Amino acid sequence: MKNILKITIALAFIFSLSSCWGDKTKPNYQYMPDMYKSVGYETYTQNPNYANGITAQTPVEGTIARGQVPFDYPNTNEGYEAAKLESKNPLEVNEANLANGKKMYDIYCISCHGKQGAGDGVLVQREKFLGVPNYKDREITEGSIHYVIMYGRNMMGSHASQLTAEERWQVTMYVQQLRNELLK
Repeated sequence: MKNILKITIALAFIFSLSSCWGDKTKPNYQYMPDMYKSVGYETYTQNPNYANGITAQTPVEGTIARGQVPFDYPNTNEGYEAAKLESKNPLEVNEANLANGKKMYDIYCISCHGKQGAGDGVLVQREKFLGVPNYKDREITEGSIHYVIMYGRNMMGSHASQLTAEERWQVTMYVQQLRNELLK
């Protein structure tokens, strides 16, 4: 019995060693060769794997990207007027929101609009931009402020890519506070 076990172990050892010596020029068998050598498609090139035939895919209709909040007003004059009348700030006015609004205002707005919102920022003083309005001279609402931050208007560009939806509303809240101080 012991001899059979020793012979079996010896044969297994010899068989495993013999698998190391052999003709290495022949490739191994590949199961699912597409997994070993995948086809890389360049963006916007023809791709037979998609229904529309191109590599870049559009999001599914009716979906919203993670972290994004839909804005219901189009980038038109009518959209601006509608936002001015209808859009309301969903955030509660509190110290934390105002503090973050001030922080974002100091980063993105102060260089043109100035510290108090009088349209006298550093870039205006250096005559890089002219005609930046004073907040007290404009008929603005929270909806119009948020709309302009979202889409931009006249010389002001959009800040939607720099600010999250919550930060845009916080800046709106802070701009309203600055306007109220200017109107006093």
